[in-house]
Amino acid sequence: MRNNLGHRVGGRLKRTWPLERITTLTKTPRRNVEVLPGPLFGIEEEVFITHPQRPNLQSLYCLAKLLWANPRYYYVHSDSNFARGEDVKQGLMGGVEISTLPYSEVGDLILDLAERRRALAATCPDGLLVPLGHLIDYHAPTITCGMHIHVGNVSDLEGAYAKLAHFLPLLALLTANSPYYDGRYFGQSYRMAHSYAIGPLRQDPRYRFQDIIFARRLGTIEIRILDPIWDLKRLTILLEAIRALVLAERVYSLDREAYNRLRQAVPYAGYGPALRELYKELSEIYWFPEEMLWITPAEQVRHLFEEQGLLAAYSALDNGYRNGIFAPQPVPSFQTSVSKAAVGLAAYYMVKLPYKLQKVWKEW
Repeated sequence: MRNNLGHRVGGRLKRTWPLERITTLTKTPRRNVEVLPGPLFGIEEEVFITHPQRPNLQSLYCLAKLLWANPRYYYVHSDSNFARGEDVKQGLMGGVEISTLPYSEVGDLILDLAERRRALAATCPDGLLVPLGHLIDYHAPTITCGMHIHVGNVSDLEGAYAKLAHFLPLLALLTANSPYYDGRYFGQSYRMAHSYAIGPLRQDPRYRFQDIIFARRLGTIEIRILDPIWDLKRLTILLEAIRALVLAERVYSLDREAYNRLRQAVPYAGYGPALRELYKELSEIYWFPEEMLWITPAEQVRHLFEEQGLLAAYSALDNGYRNGIFAPQPVPSFQTSVSKAAVGLAAYYMVKLPYKLQKVWKEW
């Protein structure tokens, strides 16, 4: 019996990317795979775990608990990130990552992500889960968090890539969520403007550190420019827009120069005349309220930070991520635990290091 969630392997449904080798912790060899029709979508989501204002290596302790609660899944579907270069002076720990299975239906994908969020939240009752592209009081282009959306099982990858790139500056604004650096207001997204991990489009769409790529490891289109957000309703609209574009019959040509000019302005200025024209064009394919481009996640964070301060902003983001309510809550006292950090290094980072190195090798 078929459904629309993935692939059938030896009579048993298995969700996986069509171009990815089917592997498990025991490296099961690939068998005959029947790819079910239609595009598939998946999410890699990064968030900070702060204690209470800054992340530290205790984040790895949370990931260790997540991993050993379900090692078969989270050995592949979780990760950790660290500062690079001079940014290490501001702190070594970056964000943590969880990822979903691929789905053809947006509703199924959102349900999966919500479950992954609940699992992560259960591992860190003594930390704040902060979905921001860049921390408010940091000035560190290598300590950022993003949300990557993968699009796979598409017959015309280049055509889908061109359609998504055409509208990507507009879609990115739906998630713009890093309005500060070093405690100073920046605009819509410091991360989109300065992160080392994204950037203007190049001639080679497989070069990793740009806004949208052909992912070497998974054989998918990977949208990398997006900031993480807590609001699953907003994320649902974004995903539905992406799905509508992929399925649309209209053909678009890729204009890298035009894209790069527009994406350079969006993180600073936000919604302007050029994006209004894109919005009108997109509305012929998929409509959402225009006010969502004026009132961005960055603006919500800005207002709360200016009115109530850093911890209130972080606790509201944590509350939104855990419970779907963007409102501050009392922040309990935190104590740094060297022993938890040590356990996290041993039980998560060292355990995952072989897979992490293999992953980096395949992505390059």
